[in-house]
Amino acid sequence: MAITESVADYLEAIMVLQREKGYVRAVDIANYFGYSRPTVSQTLKSFRQKGYVEVDEDSFVKLTELGQSIADATWERHTVLTQVLMAIGVTEETAKADACRIEHDISDETFRCIREFYERQK
Repeated sequence: MAITESVADYLEAIMVLQREKGYVRAVDIANYFGYSRPTVSQTLKSFRQKGYVEVDEDSFVKLTELGQSIADATWERHTVLTQVLMAIGVTEETAKADACRIEHDISDETFRCIREFYERQK
Protein backbone atom coordinates (compact mmCIF):
# COMPACT_ATOMS: atom_id res chain seq x y z
CA MET A 1 0.00 0.00 0.00
CA ALA A 2 1.50 3.32 -1.08
CA ILE A 3 1.41 6.02 1.57
CA THR A 4 0.85 9.53 0.29
CA GLU A 5 3.09 12.41 1.29
CA SER A 6 0.23 14.01 3.20
CA VAL A 7 -0.47 10.87 5.25
CA ALA A 8 3.22 10.39 6.06
CA ASP A 9 3.58 14.05 7.08
CA TYR A 10 0.51 13.93 9.33
CA LEU A 11 1.63 10.74 11.06
CA GLU A 12 5.17 12.05 11.49
CA ALA A 13 3.77 15.28 12.98
CA ILE A 14 1.61 13.33 15.45
CA MET A 15 4.70 11.38 16.53
CA VAL A 16 6.78 14.56 16.92
CA LEU A 17 4.03 16.30 18.91
CA GLN A 18 3.63 13.22 21.12
CA ARG A 19 7.36 13.29 21.89
CA GLU A 20 7.35 17.05 22.56
CA LYS A 21 4.13 17.41 24.54
CA GLY A 22 3.37 13.92 25.80
CA TYR A 23 -0.09 14.09 24.23
CA VAL A 24 -1.69 15.18 20.96
CA ARG A 25 -5.07 16.75 20.25
CA ALA A 26 -6.57 17.83 16.93
CA VAL A 27 -5.90 21.47 17.81
CA ASP A 28 -2.19 20.67 18.27
CA ILE A 29 -2.05 19.19 14.79
CA ALA A 30 -3.95 22.16 13.36
CA ASN A 31 -1.49 24.57 14.98
CA TYR A 32 1.51 22.52 13.84
CA PHE A 33 0.49 22.74 10.18
CA GLY A 34 -1.50 25.97 10.26
CA TYR A 35 -4.62 24.09 9.12
CA SER A 36 -8.18 24.64 10.30
CA ARG A 37 -9.53 22.37 13.02
CA PRO A 38 -12.33 21.06 10.77
CA THR A 39 -9.75 20.03 8.16
CA VAL A 40 -7.73 18.16 10.77
CA SER A 41 -10.88 16.58 12.23
CA GLN A 42 -11.86 15.25 8.79
CA THR A 43 -8.37 13.88 8.25
CA LEU A 44 -8.36 12.19 11.65
CA LYS A 45 -11.73 10.61 10.89
CA SER A 46 -10.24 9.14 7.71
CA PHE A 47 -7.13 8.02 9.61
CA ARG A 48 -9.26 6.24 12.22
CA GLN A 49 -11.10 4.39 9.45
CA LYS A 50 -7.79 3.36 7.87
CA GLY A 51 -6.37 2.19 11.19
CA TYR A 52 -3.61 4.82 11.52
CA VAL A 53 -4.82 6.51 14.72
CA GLU A 54 -7.15 6.13 17.65
CA VAL A 55 -8.87 8.99 19.44
CA ASP A 56 -9.78 8.33 23.05
CA GLU A 57 -12.70 9.65 25.10
CA ASP A 58 -10.64 12.71 26.10
CA SER A 59 -9.95 13.50 22.41
CA PHE A 60 -6.28 12.55 22.62
CA VAL A 61 -4.88 11.23 19.35
CA LYS A 62 -2.67 8.16 19.49
CA LEU A 63 -0.91 6.36 16.68
CA THR A 64 -1.83 2.73 16.16
CA GLU A 65 0.90 0.19 15.49
CA LEU A 66 0.39 0.74 11.76
CA GLY A 67 0.45 4.54 12.13
CA GLN A 68 3.55 4.37 14.32
CA SER A 69 5.42 2.20 11.82
CA ILE A 70 4.69 4.69 9.02
CA ALA A 71 5.70 7.63 11.23
CA ASP A 72 8.93 5.87 12.27
CA ALA A 73 9.88 5.13 8.66
CA THR A 74 9.16 8.71 7.61
CA TRP A 75 11.13 10.09 10.56
CA GLU A 76 14.09 7.83 9.77
CA ARG A 77 14.16 9.03 6.18
CA HIS A 78 13.90 12.65 7.29
CA THR A 79 16.65 12.30 9.89
CA VAL A 80 19.11 10.38 7.71
CA LEU A 81 18.61 12.64 4.71
CA THR A 82 19.05 15.74 6.89
CA GLN A 83 22.32 14.33 8.26
CA VAL A 84 23.59 13.43 4.79
CA LEU A 85 22.81 16.88 3.42
CA MET A 86 24.48 18.58 6.38
CA ALA A 87 27.52 16.31 5.96
CA ILE A 88 28.02 17.63 2.44
CA GLY A 89 27.80 21.24 3.60
CA VAL A 90 24.13 22.18 3.39
CA THR A 91 22.96 24.43 6.24
CA GLU A 92 20.77 22.76 8.87
CA GLU A 93 17.67 24.79 8.00
CA THR A 94 17.96 24.04 4.29
CA ALA A 95 18.86 20.40 4.93
CA LYS A 96 15.73 19.88 7.04
CA ALA A 97 13.48 21.51 4.45
CA ASP A 98 15.03 19.63 1.54
CA ALA A 99 15.00 16.31 3.41
CA CYS A 100 11.27 16.75 4.00
CA ARG A 101 10.72 17.02 0.26
CA ILE A 102 13.19 14.32 -0.78
CA GLU A 103 11.98 11.72 1.74
CA HIS A 104 8.75 11.26 -0.19
CA ASP A 105 10.21 11.06 -3.67
CA ILE A 106 12.97 8.47 -3.47
CA SER A 107 12.51 4.73 -3.64
CA ASP A 108 13.10 2.40 -0.71
CA GLU A 109 16.12 1.02 -2.56
CA THR A 110 17.68 4.46 -3.05
CA PHE A 111 17.07 5.41 0.57
CA ARG A 112 18.61 2.13 1.77
CA CYS A 113 21.70 2.74 -0.36
CA ILE A 114 22.05 6.35 0.85
CA ARG A 115 21.71 5.23 4.48
CA GLU A 116 24.25 2.43 4.05
CA PHE A 117 26.70 4.72 2.23
CA TYR A 118 26.36 7.39 4.92
CA GLU A 119 26.88 4.85 7.72
CA ARG A 120 30.07 3.60 6.05
CA GLN A 121 31.38 7.18 5.77
CA LYS A 122 30.92 8.02 9.45
